[in-house]
Amino acid sequence: MKLEQYTYADVILPLPLANLYTYSIPEGTPLLTQGVRVAVAVKSKVYTGLIYSLHNQKPRAYETKPILAVLDEKPLVSPIQLKFWEWISNYYHAFFGDVYRCALPSGLKIESETTLSLKTPGSPTPASIMDNSHFSAPPPLEGRENNSLLLNNTAGEGGAAGTAELTPKQWRIINALHDTKKPLTTGDLTRLIGAKDILKEIKILMEKGLVEISENIYQRYKAKTETYLRNLAPAEAIGNSHFSALLPFEGRGNNPLPFHNKTGEGGALVLSKKQSELLLYFIDNYGNNEVNKKDFLNHSNFTASVLKGLVDKGIIVSYEKEVSRLDFPETNRRKMYPLNSFQQKAYGEIQDFFSAKKTVLLHGVTASGKTEIYIHLIQEALNAKKQVLFLVPEIALTTQLTNRLHRVFGNKLGVYHSKFSDAERVEIWNNLLQNNGYEIIIGVRSSIFLPFSNLGLIIVDEEHENSYKQFDSAPRYHARNAAVMLAHLHGANTLLGTATPAIETYNNAIAGKYGLVELLQRHEEIALPQIITVDVGDLRKRKIMKGFFSPILLEKMQEALGKGEQIILFQNRRGYAPFLECSRCFDVPKCKNCDVTLTVHKAFNALTCHYCGYTKPVPLHCPSCGEETLETKGFGTEKIEEEIQALFPNAIVGRMDLDTTRTKKSYERIIQDFEQKRIDILVGTQMISKGLDFEHVSLVGILNADNLLNFPDFRAHERAFQLMLQVSGRAGRKNKQGMVIIQTTDPNNPIIQQVKENDYKAMFFAQMSERELFKYPPYYRLIYIVVRHRDLQILNSAAKILANELRKVFGARVLGPDNPIISRIQNLFIKRIVLKIEVNTPNEYAKNLIQNITEKILSIDRFKSLLIHWDVDPM
Repeated sequence: MKLEQYTYADVILPLPLANLYTYSIPEGTPLLTQGVRVAVAVKSKVYTGLIYSLHNQKPRAYETKPILAVLDEKPLVSPIQLKFWEWISNYYHAFFGDVYRCALPSGLKIESETTLSLKTPGSPTPASIMDNSHFSAPPPLEGRENNSLLLNNTAGEGGAAGTAELTPKQWRIINALHDTKKPLTTGDLTRLIGAKDILKEIKILMEKGLVEISENIYQRYKAKTETYLRNLAPAEAIGNSHFSALLPFEGRGNNPLPFHNKTGEGGALVLSKKQSELLLYFIDNYGNNEVNKKDFLNHSNFTASVLKGLVDKGIIVSYEKEVSRLDFPETNRRKMYPLNSFQQKAYGEIQDFFSAKKTVLLHGVTASGKTEIYIHLIQEALNAKKQVLFLVPEIALTTQLTNRLHRVFGNKLGVYHSKFSDAERVEIWNNLLQNNGYEIIIGVRSSIFLPFSNLGLIIVDEEHENSYKQFDSAPRYHARNAAVMLAHLHGANTLLGTATPAIETYNNAIAGKYGLVELLQRHEEIALPQIITVDVGDLRKRKIMKGFFSPILLEKMQEALGKGEQIILFQNRRGYAPFLECSRCFDVPKCKNCDVTLTVHKAFNALTCHYCGYTKPVPLHCPSCGEETLETKGFGTEKIEEEIQALFPNAIVGRMDLDTTRTKKSYERIIQDFEQKRIDILVGTQMISKGLDFEHVSLVGILNADNLLNFPDFRAHERAFQLMLQVSGRAGRKNKQGMVIIQTTDPNNPIIQQVKENDYKAMFFAQMSERELFKYPPYYRLIYIVVRHRDLQILNSAAKILANELRKVFGARVLGPDNPIISRIQNLFIKRIVLKIEVNTPNEYAKNLIQNITEKILSIDRFKSLLIHWDVDPM
């Protein structure tokens, strides 16, 4: 079948644009296909576009630009991926370009770089000014009164066309470009000449015809290479290499190894004693096999200079070889553990549901052995020659799960998350694209965008976690829901696993949309932990408790440490203290960019905003009244760590929060130290609640349950139940029943009672009745329309007009505009409009209405600088 040569291509651009853009295909361009990357120009910049479709229809609205370069021989993105991107764009009201930008690893995007160079021909350089078309005499900077240059006319016929006066700063730019003999970016020039604000000078030099700018295109991803060595085999030496024969080493007095040159005309190549020894060592240990140069030098006693001598003489061949950045250490493989009777029953029910429902919820209590069921299902998919995607909500979870899965599946397993470098993520993408090795991918939410070709199973572990929701930038997708659609497009199965299902998921299961399998017994039938509530309000009133720890919690901690057992303390707030307060005037330091108090971080002696990163030193005096009366209020994980270390000086205390886990290896180090009992007490935020499995934890302390319950959000009680039950599940997972102590001022709160009784259904039905009454999910769909601007007056006016326009279409379904909990972030004021629509409303219809109204508002001159985004199914 002959492929048609098209003349136009519709291209997806990595920009927040509603439409595709059409580019012309230059003559001589290789045949293009959907999913191939191309370099295209948008105004003065170059972007990595993606071919969406090919045709011969010239656009009427604008003149097309040509495609600048084709970056791939084969498609980088499959038709299924593009369908998936379209669904995310439509469902989450995101621009197609935003989905593309989010989906493709940064390393697969080309970048353009504007550089400056002396204009050619006839560059104005101090050494060659006499010979160029611009100047009549070399004008040294030093000693000139006006630093002026006499310019020749453009015809080169002699005579002065005028005088060009250059400032010292402009001369330094000219000299820098001449001295480096290569184009420079404005950043390079700024550093070299030691001056800021040079754009004006560059513009003047361009107008005078002395310099020119160009746009360089380059790809960010480069394959990793390492140097390998190989001995020149005798057959090669005789047939086609440098030497005709290798003479034996033995018996020679000075240890030279003479070689005849390849023409056989005589002459001998003599090696030093060290070179001869290295060559014989190489032959004895590696023969004609290749070896990594670094490994060779590390495992032998020879220096790099001796090796270089043999390489220079052509006796040992040195060459670069592409290697993987993904270093998976070898480990002892093991077979899958057999399932117990409860697990086997659940496994069979899942298989039965897959034949009809395709999506199944596995509701299994903590420590019931869900992971072993996952492993058996993965093996079944691999036996059917299918790929598997295993989603986890946090990078912290990948450490333990990766080790467990790797012991069973070896290097069939790949890992994908944001702590990997761009190059590492590109390598995983390419390996999947080329079907090179990986059959299972374990990763966080962005893993749904990988180029699977034969997906058979998606497992979403801890499916209730709000970490699966993208909050900060478009597309604001939910990976759990997107995974169900991705599986549908591939004809694959989806398993959602958790001990505390999201209310929407459990509702889908009991309504029959998903299959429901329950696993209500812990592995080896270990009892669920004993949960004790402590009324800290009463203890403080009676002056029995002064610090952060109730007497019973301290007593049980002492008992656990005495038995060599481990403890987890949960406080869902990082830092040393939530804020500082002056005890005299009650002033509280706030962020200069956001409407939030600054969190105290004692380790850095700093006050930090957790929204914009603004940081300043902890003041000694109150900024308002000048008194030394500043006190910390509340407590975070850093303060808990300090207090516990003081109370139990012989215990080793660790901390697991965002501040201690910023690097790729930090998660692994903390988890490994705790697993191997190098940490006795682990203090942490919600990170420690997410499916981690620690054998020796007997006690969990929840230090402030009220923080979870008293949050102004309709999901607050659901999340509080999930967090408390999940962190409780870390206790007593092996051998014996654990204990959980919940500190609260409201022990009779229904949610706390439901946690004590492990009664998910009671929580579910109570929350469902409230949500039906107030029109919340799953009965209605929510869409937040968020408007931001630096000018509060403009923002208020725009938000009010936008809400009124929306009400003309959606009526009473529109609430607001109102102020969110934090109404200013990074100097942008924020207003929020809430839209509640029936679940059966066609999504495309609602999306088009909202976008049309938004575009109408943005077309008003004074509102053009507004920032508006939509958040569908917000968390």
